[in-house]
Amino acid sequence: MTDETARELTNRWAETRQRIASAAARWGRLSDSVGLVAISKGHPAAAIRILAELGQRDFGENYLQEALPKLQELQDLQLTWHFTGQLQGNKTRAVAEHFDWVHTLDRERIAIRLNEQRPHYAAPLNICVQVSLVPEPGKGGVPPEKVLPLARAVAALPRLKLRGLMCIPPPRDTFEEQRELFQQLAACQRQLLDAGLSVDTLSMGMSADLEAAVAAGATWVRIGTAIFGERLRK
Repeated sequence: MTDETARELTNRWAETRQRIASAAARWGRLSDSVGLVAISKGHPAAAIRILAELGQRDFGENYLQEALPKLQELQDLQLTWHFTGQLQGNKTRAVAEHFDWVHTLDRERIAIRLNEQRPHYAAPLNICVQVSLVPEPGKGGVPPEKVLPLARAVAALPRLKLRGLMCIPPPRDTFEEQRELFQQLAACQRQLLDAGLSVDTLSMGMSADLEAAVAAGATWVRIGTAIFGERLRK
């Protein structure tokens, strides 16, 4: 990477962290109550290394064939890897072996495979159930009424740790419309808590709507473009 590109990356990361801190302050939250997952899909390991040197530790990848070489190249760093793409049955072993978090669990069958394939020496795999707040063809997630049964199934698997919920809502034009959708995910989390499940995570908010997500209680925001710029074209 050129020095200019590295400076731009550093500035965008700092600006994103400031956006999170400002949103947290506005809504009476501590800034460290909102974690930042830098979504590094489509960007090289060199960019991840620059952010790691600045203190960024959590990175998200969507595609295994792209992610695994990066994980290998960056194994000298103490990073936390989040799988944030749709997970197919034939990819579960590599995710179970190499990632720390899965944000997109939406089928009990996939949960069972992850549980069976998680190495015995590794800590339980952190799991967020993906919720489809608005039906969208081609997108993953379970409808709100099916969240509790799936969450209970995940919580019963010993090599998985149910952490909470995740959503990727459709774009909305206004802050209030964005926040309203995120509040629906927060309501799903309260349902799980009322049912006696231990959940502490709301993974929601991306580059265009992170402020609304923080306002609604996000504990992870997943930011790609605002940090890395547009993805490199293959």
